[in-house]
Amino acid sequence: MSQENPAQKIAQINKIEPKENFFKTFLWALLFAVFIRSFALEPFHIPSSSMYPNLLIGDYIFVNKFSYGYSRYSFPFGFKIFEGRILKSTPKRGDIIVFRLPSQPSINYVKRLIGLPGDKIQMRDGTLYINDNEVLKVFKGDSFEIENDKKFNFQKYQETLPEGRQIFTYNRANTPQDNTGIYTVPENYYFFMGDNRDDSQDSRFLNFVGYVPEENLVGRASTIFFSNPYSIFEFGNWVQNIRFDRIGKTLNK
Repeated sequence: MSQENPAQKIAQINKIEPKENFFKTFLWALLFAVFIRSFALEPFHIPSSSMYPNLLIGDYIFVNKFSYGYSRYSFPFGFKIFEGRILKSTPKRGDIIVFRLPSQPSINYVKRLIGLPGDKIQMRDGTLYINDNEVLKVFKGDSFEIENDKKFNFQKYQETLPEGRQIFTYNRANTPQDNTGIYTVPENYYFFMGDNRDDSQDSRFLNFVGYVPEENLVGRASTIFFSNPYSIFEFGNWVQNIRFDRIGKTLNK
């Protein structure tokens, strides 16, 4: 009767099953990624100028998913697993928030929260009014941004919201959205605006964005973790234009 070599026993114990181990590792990694994305942080890319000067085209941000609790849109594909929000907390005016577009819920939007439920919002000659009170704004000089190798000029303002929070906004020209009717925000809905007031399709456009249901809130923007206006496929430009000064910038102070 033959005896098994001790070395053979050790080899058998430590035997690697490449395919099995690969699929187990991949599955665990996938589940971990889905868990983090659904319950903690989700990355987003800024594709437009609507949040100048605070978010630039090519910024990559982390969004805090547990800031306001969880809804169906906290999870991949937005399946209707439950109604409303769980572990809910109330957003603060002035928060930069990612939400699902009411008219096309598959699309993510990022804007600043301006109107809370019950508020009356209006623009008069480019000045924001909340509940018939003028939002104080102070001119901070002319500014510019480079977009697609073109220079765009803006007037920069510092606005002070009713609770004392100060934000920077851009104005550029007289537009129809500088003068609006009064928007009365319904219960369980919110009113959003872009910081680049003349170049933002936001809640002032009722047929496209309008009032945003509480359920559509995805999370609060927290940090810029990378910034580059060029695609990685334009490698030469991409390497030269990483905006290191923006990496790690905290949002929603």
